[in-house]
Amino acid sequence: MLQKLIARILLSPFSLLYGIGVWFRNVSYDTGLLKATKFSIPVINVGNLSVGGQGKSPHVEYLIELLKPYIDVATLSRGYMRKTKGFKLAQYQDTAETVGDEPIQYKRKYKDLVVAVCESRNTGIPMILQHHPNVQTILLDDAYQHRAVTPGLNILLTQYELPFTRDHLLPVGRLREWKKAYKRADIIIITKCPEDITQEDRKKLIDEIQPYDHQKMFFSKYEYQLPYHFIHINNRLELDGAQNVLLISAIANTDYLLDYLEPRVGSIQHLEYEDHHPFTDEDLRYQKKVYDNMDSENKIILTTEKDAMRLEPYRQQFYEWGVNIYVLPIKVKFMFEQQEDFNECIKDFLLKFKV
Repeated sequence: MLQKLIARILLSPFSLLYGIGVWFRNVSYDTGLLKATKFSIPVINVGNLSVGGQGKSPHVEYLIELLKPYIDVATLSRGYMRKTKGFKLAQYQDTAETVGDEPIQYKRKYKDLVVAVCESRNTGIPMILQHHPNVQTILLDDAYQHRAVTPGLNILLTQYELPFTRDHLLPVGRLREWKKAYKRADIIIITKCPEDITQEDRKKLIDEIQPYDHQKMFFSKYEYQLPYHFIHINNRLELDGAQNVLLISAIANTDYLLDYLEPRVGSIQHLEYEDHHPFTDEDLRYQKKVYDNMDSENKIILTTEKDAMRLEPYRQQFYEWGVNIYVLPIKVKFMFEQQEDFNECIKDFLLKFKV
């Protein structure tokens, strides 16, 4: 505790300098000194104030599944950690290296979805429309701080265990900008809520965040689905207390995942890497060594969908080794019977959208 306090004190000047830079940039956009682009097509942004771990990808997928049956949807991401540059339309045969782990995850799950990556969203949007003029709505993945585009609807995610109200600016905390930036949101979603969240808990968070009159607040949780085999994807597995699990993860926050797994399996060994970690041959050999040393006949490797995209280049290696490796998919579910209300908010925005 003392070490954390000392570190916070030492890093505070850097947080202040960072905050001044962010403040000046936001003021420049707010006053019109820097111009933001508005598009004649509905643009929905899903983002957050903190660095990673808020649940953007599952919420983007929720919107895809909500809208795709009715209109032509596209997603636009930066393509974090990809080895390509500029605008690129994702193809099914792309990899995490060419478009990023989250975009290729969208493309693999929704084959006919238009998925694009571009560092500049105000360049990427017209490029999408040039290649796919039938697209009717664009979902921006993680563009809350990308002020060069003004989205028609701004959705801000913040995690139940550490909402932005209790966080601090980088590098002391995980905030990308000052807490006041939440005022730009139209919808605020408290993500990764526990199963036993109460109405009193809900009220406390609403009182803590103090949403503006124009903002609506929702609460969501993850619903984990049956794991599917990494090689034979049609094979599903029921988790039970006899299984010994080697969990491989490179995501921002695994607490919620571990809370789900611990009461459902016999034991967990966890190999945890930094968010978006690009797996290497050395990583794979170590994973195999740990797996082989597990003293159990009923053992599996379990990983997340996002991590599976970065492990994909080693699919043949896992197959040759005969390793039982499974992928754990997730879906978003809204709590307090808010699901229809949220759906109506999205539909209402689209119906009332004006150029």
